[in-house]
Amino acid sequence: MADSTRPVPAAPRADRPVYVIGGGPGGLAAAYALRAQGIRAVVLEKSDRVGASWRGHYDRLRLHTTRRLSALPGLPMPRRFGRWVARDDVVRYLEKYAERHELEIVTGVEVSRVERTPDGTGWLLHATGGRELTGGAVVVATGFNHTPRVPDWPGRETYTGEFLHASAYRNAEGFAGRDVLVVGVGNTGAEIAVDLVEGGAARVRLSVRTAPHIVRRSTAGWAAQYTGVLCRRLPVGLVDRLARPMARLSVPDLSAHGLPRPSTGLYSRVKEGAIPVQDVGLVDAVRDGRVEVVAAVEGFEGGKVVLADGSRVEPDAVVAATGYVRGLEPLVGHLGVLDSRGRPVVHGPRTPDGAPGLYFTGFTNPISGMFRELAIDAVRIARAVAKDGARRDDTVQVSRLPA
Repeated sequence: MADSTRPVPAAPRADRPVYVIGGGPGGLAAAYALRAQGIRAVVLEKSDRVGASWRGHYDRLRLHTTRRLSALPGLPMPRRFGRWVARDDVVRYLEKYAERHELEIVTGVEVSRVERTPDGTGWLLHATGGRELTGGAVVVATGFNHTPRVPDWPGRETYTGEFLHASAYRNAEGFAGRDVLVVGVGNTGAEIAVDLVEGGAARVRLSVRTAPHIVRRSTAGWAAQYTGVLCRRLPVGLVDRLARPMARLSVPDLSAHGLPRPSTGLYSRVKEGAIPVQDVGLVDAVRDGRVEVVAAVEGFEGGKVVLADGSRVEPDAVVAATGYVRGLEPLVGHLGVLDSRGRPVVHGPRTPDGAPGLYFTGFTNPISGMFRELAIDAVRIARAVAKDGARRDDTVQVSRLPA
């Protein structure tokens, strides 16, 4: 790993590296795959260590995907991590990955803007400290969970209780004996609600706007991820139809507890960006009344939270599990490569129209598993970069490692 105190080298035109922005799993995998193609890749990470986002997740988090299908290219995850890998073990794996493959990583460098070089032959990166770095290609891997999103609820500034986004939640220690409202029923909100119950919170309510699809993480040893991998090859409508009877067989009806079965199809929702909630205790907690499902949050009035059904609750604390935004607009928004939701218009080995050599990885939330898709994308991106370099004139090729 490179020393974060030394300057990032600005390469001459004939020796331009591929700059990888972000030292998480996607960025590390891309850097390794590029090296495997003989291409020099420099990872730029804004924090002081790799895997920064994983270090900040809540304590109980485990991968919802299996160890065997979550390894990045070139290094299996150790069997001792178990089938469902814990957060701290993911961090250890990422550290080992960077070390084992001797990746060129420069920490403490944040890229604020990417633009074409004046001559149009490469990419100019504006980074901290006034750095201007020129690369033959760029892989943007800043992460799906980049910037916490908190809805602009009316009156939130008047709330007198404790308020935090789920990104700041670590464990239930500070919430023992307290009344807590968790807002949002994605995987994060569901797990935090269960964590609070098990950690001794006096009362836990879960605010739900749209009932989610809930699936078992594993049934008779068959991981939900395996089904997710298979589903990617099937028509959306067919998966929707097959998922309905499976849900009735595997997950009890929670309608009486405020969580009716969704009216829209499972895979249709996935295509809209809503991944099913993997049950790691939520179903039992709701059925037993330990987690109370309430209506969506509409606003705040002093110490009270106003819900969509007109009721008001007065929790001691609110945890907003309301998701993230990609935060790509300042970085590449001026290039016309983002859609209306701020996500890249293409990802993996494809590059946007008018932006050759600009790649994105990790900005989808696939049902088949994020780590698995990052690994696949990394190899495909590296091949695309190598193929593109082979087509170019020698004076503008990306830098290649010594044979």
